[in-house]
Amino acid sequence: MSTMAKHPLAQTASKAGLALFIVGFGFFLLAPLLVRYQVTPEALAALPQRGVSNGVLLEELKAAHGATAGNPLAWNSLADRIIAAANARGANISEWDLPWLKMAMAKSASYGFPAENVKLYLLLSLVLACAGGLLHYLPRIWLSPPGIRNDGIFHSSAKSRGILGIVIGIFLIGFYLLLYFYPFLITAWISLADPVSQALRGKETDQWFFYGLLYTLCVLVMGVRTAIHYRHSRYQLVRSASVAFFQLGFAFLIPAILVSLNKPSYDFKLAWPLDYGFFTDYNLKYLLSQGNLGWAILIWGIALSFLLVPLFSYFFGKRWYCSWVCGCGGLAETLGDPWRHLSSKKLNAWRIERWLVHLVLVAVVAMTAAVLLDFFTGMKGQAYFGGNSWKVRHWYGFLIGSIFAGVVGTGFYPLMGNRVWCRFGCPLAAILGMVQRFKSRFRITTNGGQCISCGNCSTYCEMGIDVRAYAQRGQNIVRSSCVGCGICAQVCPRGVLRLENGPTTGRYDEVSLLEIGKGRIELS
Repeated sequence: MSTMAKHPLAQTASKAGLALFIVGFGFFLLAPLLVRYQVTPEALAALPQRGVSNGVLLEELKAAHGATAGNPLAWNSLADRIIAAANARGANISEWDLPWLKMAMAKSASYGFPAENVKLYLLLSLVLACAGGLLHYLPRIWLSPPGIRNDGIFHSSAKSRGILGIVIGIFLIGFYLLLYFYPFLITAWISLADPVSQALRGKETDQWFFYGLLYTLCVLVMGVRTAIHYRHSRYQLVRSASVAFFQLGFAFLIPAILVSLNKPSYDFKLAWPLDYGFFTDYNLKYLLSQGNLGWAILIWGIALSFLLVPLFSYFFGKRWYCSWVCGCGGLAETLGDPWRHLSSKKLNAWRIERWLVHLVLVAVVAMTAAVLLDFFTGMKGQAYFGGNSWKVRHWYGFLIGSIFAGVVGTGFYPLMGNRVWCRFGCPLAAILGMVQRFKSRFRITTNGGQCISCGNCSTYCEMGIDVRAYAQRGQNIVRSSCVGCGICAQVCPRGVLRLENGPTTGRYDEVSLLEIGKGRIELS
């Protein structure tokens, strides 16, 4: 008798959960289409509370009293005309201010069921989708036995670059483009986070708090899925709980609570150079103006980046951060886990990876040096980068911080695997990898005499490492790209692989096939 036949109630609950998720996600997708926009006295009165204090612009909005738009694109055109008229009268609204300005105008002018019933719509969309996701995954405790199975994974349209996978990828890419560059088109989505933002921070939401909320919900719900999927391994259970804890507490709740106390918002687990804005002149000036807490954050950020990161990497390899703490890694290990097998193991991919990740590191070091020179000398880039160091900072944030880390790094999960950013772009991963490669106690030991060359380890390596090749040679794996997720050891049917922290001597020893045949390989 099949497992599902033994647990019909669990099977029904799982299907009901999937249905609830689809309904909730459907409500979420429909929100922007159900909102309308109109310039009213109430909308004008709300604008100063949202930071819009440009007098000429407010006069143009008053002149447009009663103007309406039936969808986000029509509102964008109307807002562009109003802002252009204000600039023609000397409003001097810069191009960089347009996204947040148009978002504030859109939120003030919104009406319709989602805008007028935000709490109810939040329940019908995000809360219902999350509840459905949990109800869909929890019954798997009874429906599937513990252990990792790859039966049919490359026949799944969603998990093997099929039509469904491509559609999911296009949606993720589109979402990040809208979030980063056109937030005024998705104010209906962003406004859904208002009740949570008011409760935690005492203020309205913005696109980044909305993104943080959505990010955290994805890690928590998909973290449950990951824990159930890998529940046969205590290591994986603790690791799943760790990334959920750090995302919920350190990346979401603590920064929000600090804002509610009128203190600097800060993610205490974020280290430079991943946090490339930490050493910018405006951030340093802001921290130094915030008294003792500002100084504490500054000292902690420096200590974390230059002392704790290399120290912990010496003892535990890069896994302590990339697989246990990091928010990017947390999303990759939860939301991105279904696509981990899509990472390319080709030699050319590895060559591109080595060049690209270290070029990004060079770029962020150069950018940080430029802004620090600005901060300490007040030169404002006059002696370097053609007098435009601020442009270097802007273009790094645009190309690396937004396009690479966000649009490509997450949007390409269903196309290139779940660690695209971590593998090809993260500058902190590059530093961690250097420590792990040359001076660390972490390694994955292999028992080549037991390897049957099934290839499961290589298939499931999210970092594109051909693990099987190392196992066949009985060679320890000390690759700088390895994040120590441990899945390769979990999928091995013979227990060939083992994650260890041991002496630094002998890490690079390669055991010959003759020695393997004689049974001379030993594991510490």
